Amino acid sequence: MKVLVAVKRVVDSGIKVRVKPEGIDLQGVKMTINPFCEIAVEEAVRLKEKKLIAEIVAVTIGPKQGAESLRHALALGADKAIHVTTEARIDQAVQPLDVANILAKLVERDNYNLVLMGKQSIDDDFNQTGQMLAGLLDWPQATFASNIQITDGVAQVIREIDGGLQTVKFKLPGVITCDLRLNQPRFASVPNIMKAKSKPLETIPLDKLGKLHNSIQITKTEAPAVRKGGAIVENVDVLLQKLRTEAKLF
Repeated sequence: MKVLVAVKRVVDSGIKVRVKPEGIDLQGVKMTINPFCEIAVEEAVRLKEKKLIAEIVAVTIGPKQGAESLRHALALGADKAIHVTTEARIDQAVQPLDVANILAKLVERDNYNLVLMGKQSIDDDFNQTGQMLAGLLDWPQATFASNIQITDGVAQVIREIDGGLQTVKFKLPGVITCDLRLNQPRFASVPNIMKAKSKPLETIPLDKLGKLHNSIQITKTEAPAVRKGGAIVENVDVLLQKLRTEAKLF
């Protein structure tokens, strides 16, 4: 069984970003693999260790620097990688439907049995690509996965939903998006980082697989409002008065 794992290169979550009206300033900013995508890679590796899948292929879309995220996925345990190259901004011009269309063409070309991906990326938070991909392929899907079991070609997935946990089953092929509590990704060892450099990495120009539609235009980007400092009050009566007269809560 072959698994395609989608990964995305994003701004490191520990970095304080600089916001401009046209978007996040990426100049000189530390980039890393999207945390939810890393969880998807880790889950694919664990499934392979259980001998439930035979091959893991990582794929990313973006500029040449995106190869760094692919090498990280290869160091974690992926067997091969595909880099769909474009100079368009991944957090703006390459939108979920574009990504889903490209992934669908790769699935059809290489006959994957399962697609794993993060539930969303931390830069745009769309949470749409997995669902769109399943629709384009007419495959079953399970989103927000916190547990995945595969037996005799049937996937059983525990999903995190607002009301608690939901268990679903479907026959492969299918699409699964991974949530935070699915696993804790391993650290890539130095020997595996070195081995990753020699693993196959295919490069495909984006225009060979389709085009960008730019169906959503970002008109403005703003940083969150600066939070005002708190205050210490003398007693409950003063607190209630401030809540009534200043905060207008009642």
